[in-house]
Amino acid sequence: MGKKKNHIAEEPRPRGPDLGIPADRLEAITQGLARVLADTYTLYLKTHNYHWNVTGPHFHTLHAMFEEQYTELWAAVDEIAERMRALGAFAPGSHSEFQRLARVKDANGVPEAMAMVAELAEDQATVVRTAREMLQLAEAAHDQPTADLMTRRIQVHEKTAWMLRALLA
Repeated sequence: MGKKKNHIAEEPRPRGPDLGIPADRLEAITQGLARVLADTYTLYLKTHNYHWNVTGPHFHTLHAMFEEQYTELWAAVDEIAERMRALGAFAPGSHSEFQRLARVKDANGVPEAMAMVAELAEDQATVVRTAREMLQLAEAAHDQPTADLMTRRIQVHEKTAWMLRALLA
C-alpha cells in the first residue's frame, strides 16, 4: 500500500486563465486558503455541536448565540472554498483533510456551558491568526480579492471572540 498524498497537492490544477499571480505564490495562497477553510469548517462543526448540547442556566442565550455563529460560519465555508476554485485549486472536502489542515481542534466530549464559551473564544482567535497569515500572502501577491476576503474573516472572528470573552468576564 502506497503512502497517501495530500489531496490538494495531488489533484491536477484545472487549467484556467493567467490571473497574474506567479505560480509559487498562487500555490501558497491556495494552501493558505485550504487551512483557513479547514479551521472555519472545524469551528463550524464544533459550534453546531455546542448549540445542540449546551445546558445550564445560560442555555437559551448560548443556544441562540451558537446558532447565529454556526450559520455565519457555514456561509463563510462556501465563500472560502469558492475563492479557492476561482484561483484554480480544488478545495479540501473531507473530515480527514480538514483534521490534517486545521489548527482548530475537534470538540472532545461535551464541556459545561462556560467551558464551551471559553473554547470557542480561543478557537475564534486561532482562525484570526490563520487568516492573518493568509492575508500577508495575499497582499504580497497583490491578490486583492483574497486579501479582502481575509480582512472580512478577521473582522468577523475578532468580533465573535470579543463577544464570547465578554460572557466570561
